[in-house]
Amino acid sequence: MLETKICGINFKNPIIAASGTFGYGREYAEMYDLSILGGISTKGTTLLPREGNLPPRIAETPNGMLNSVGLQNGGVDKLIETELPFLKHFDTVIIANIAGSTIDEYAEIAEKLDATNVDMLEVNISCPNVKEGGVAFGTNAKIAADVTKAVRLKTTKPVIMKLSPNVTDITEIARACEAAGADCISLINTLLGMRINIATKRPILHNNVGGFSGEAIFPVALRMVFQVANAVKLPIIGMGGVVNGKEAIEMLIAGACAVQIGTAIITDPFAPQRIIKEISDYLTENNLTLKEIIGSVVPN
Repeated sequence: MLETKICGINFKNPIIAASGTFGYGREYAEMYDLSILGGISTKGTTLLPREGNLPPRIAETPNGMLNSVGLQNGGVDKLIETELPFLKHFDTVIIANIAGSTIDEYAEIAEKLDATNVDMLEVNISCPNVKEGGVAFGTNAKIAADVTKAVRLKTTKPVIMKLSPNVTDITEIARACEAAGADCISLINTLLGMRINIATKRPILHNNVGGFSGEAIFPVALRMVFQVANAVKLPIIGMGGVVNGKEAIEMLIAGACAVQIGTAIITDPFAPQRIIKEISDYLTENNLTLKEIIGSVVPN
């Protein structure tokens, strides 16, 4: 009843632990069997190790949070040597989330991961492009397409392009990725936000601004999932502010084939399994299957 298929890969249920907040799952594996999840998207992985941004790099907001962690990670070689063998002990789909500062870096990471048993690649194009003055790859349709093409040439794995919401028209970016060879679209990454300490008159985050996530962004994420689902023919993975089964179901009705849970996991480590149960209960109570509700929205 809960099974879904994306790019030919079977997910036992539509709930995926989102990149970032779940790390590589080690801490959560101490609390429950990760095999209950439909999938896990790993912490954003770069070509070389990164220490991330200076603290403070986390700030609370009403119904959400800001982060400017800066992709702290051990690099792709550590992912391959240490983290993937651990994750592959679990009966769940493993998605490697990758990030780069140049197109060549994206391509090299994809090539390295193509030789592994990871199931899919999720390409984070919200990263700053160092060769284009720091403009995020995902805010320019041509550059987003160039990243997609470069990754597609280096891997046989299904390629998920993770879109930034910090754009004027997200469907333009989605169409460009589709035309360039993407297999799937995931959205949304964090919005850009800021808080200020009124006593010091300084931004709370050392980096001044950061990614805004949490339940407050859900209506924006839902709107963008709906728009992209109606703009491309690719499967959609929705995310952004989902904290309960009702919101996950809304994402599915809007056109998502699966839903990632991110910030909710920080305050409730058991959020994914609770949401899986809430989806299952809804389907049972309404005598529906997951396939029947995906994309079933009826616009006014």
